[in-house]
Amino acid sequence: MTESVYKIIEMVGSSPVSWEEATKNAVKTAGLSLRDLRIAEVVTLDMKIDEKGGGSTFRARVKLSFKVVSD
Repeated sequence: MTESVYKIIEMVGSSPVSWEEATKNAVKTAGLSLRDLRIAEVVTLDMKIDEKGGGSTFRARVKLSFKVVSD
């Protein structure tokens, strides 16, 4: 059996559409520079309300784990 090590980071994704889109944006962006993403856990959902009442931004704080590769 092979032993593996995983690192966990937190990212915040945002979207003007939904929390689901905000979560997807965080995972997609992490995938641009990290390999072997394993788990995405949504920690917090919130909204940033525009001061002028013109809309809101949905935000999702996500814990992501990825495999650490040692050469």
